[in-house]
Amino acid sequence: MKNKKVFFKTFGCRTNIYDTQIMIENLKDFEITNGEKNADIIVVNSCTVTNSADAKARNYISKMSKLNKKIIYTGCGAINKGKELLDKNKVFGVFGHKEKEEINTLLKNNKNFYQVGKLDTIEKSMVYNFEGKNRAFVKIQEGCNFNCSYCIIPTVRGLARSQDEDKILTQIKILTQNNYSEFILTGTNIGSYGKDKQTNLGELLKKISQIKGVKRIRLGSIEPIQIDDSFKEILNEDWLEKHLHIALQHTNEEMLKIMQRRNNYKNDKKLLEMLSSKGFALGTDFIVGHPGESEERFEDGFEKLKILPLTHIHCFIYSKRDNTYSATLKNEINGKISKQRLKKVVKLINEKNYHFRKNITMPLKVLIEEFKEGYFVGLDQFFNRIKIKSDKNIDKKWIVLNNFTAKKDMNYANF
Repeated sequence: MKNKKVFFKTFGCRTNIYDTQIMIENLKDFEITNGEKNADIIVVNSCTVTNSADAKARNYISKMSKLNKKIIYTGCGAINKGKELLDKNKVFGVFGHKEKEEINTLLKNNKNFYQVGKLDTIEKSMVYNFEGKNRAFVKIQEGCNFNCSYCIIPTVRGLARSQDEDKILTQIKILTQNNYSEFILTGTNIGSYGKDKQTNLGELLKKISQIKGVKRIRLGSIEPIQIDDSFKEILNEDWLEKHLHIALQHTNEEMLKIMQRRNNYKNDKKLLEMLSSKGFALGTDFIVGHPGESEERFEDGFEKLKILPLTHIHCFIYSKRDNTYSATLKNEINGKISKQRLKKVVKLINEKNYHFRKNITMPLKVLIEEFKEGYFVGLDQFFNRIKIKSDKNIDKKWIVLNNFTAKKDMNYANF
């Protein structure tokens, strides 16, 4: 009898990409397929950070149901949306984060199942490959102890817990042997790494950098208050990406209090200016349209954004999440106004990014990711995308560019 074919559809963040790979590594009695049409089973690894994320997964499920596919639902949406989807016969089965290493057994179920488990573990499996990618993701921790008023993630990922250091280092050694040289460290709240193991992120980074074959380490989002002395010690290291994503969420003091954030603008400004002085490109998350964001508060935050040396932004409109404090607040913001604010913020940071790229004087170190529409495309050390014309085949290779042209959309070069 032929093995059934499984297709994985991954929504959301880098952590979900890693989680999908964990499931693939544990799938022994099935065949992986790269297309939905050939699949007998579709595993939807969901994101639930916003209503839009939920809607994307739901629309995809509806589309696949018309193709008579057996759909299994997992990921961050399993806890808060999984039972509803199962009860409405939208999916065949639901399982949570804790069960992903048991996927081989779960997919053999002949009856509907709902198995979400507790949120108190972190996987033991190793990842050997990332299909179609030449940068590797490594999850170093799971969960979050913060209590931001708008966020559902601690509810669906659990409290912060760190991966064993030895397991992380072994994982990276395995991946370097499989020709990966750039590593993206990911997790729910990576800056909390080591708090439960008497260590910290800075110490982990130093040990990773000593592994033969590691050329560049990129980081996921980190909180401003988590840039401690041990982290500051590594800021001048060549192996650390020259881009940090510091999650501010807002720049108006009153909004930060409403959001129950632990950062404040005065300290954030001091931190970002210090990092900028060391040559870092700086990204952030920024929420518009959160309840209480009056015109006055938004404009105050926007004026402060003008001052900060930001180069990248993930700006998004507030999305009401059940069982969060923000969901109980009454003074909601009109959706049209929120969209206008988002466009205004994105435009500002895009202009800052263009200005930053025009003023780069050092060579760009680029790992080429793909050849597309006549260009080799990759990311430099500042997390800026660049398109390169070359007569040589430089796909999947590291190159150094001494000359490039900064255009509004991105950088361009010949090699």
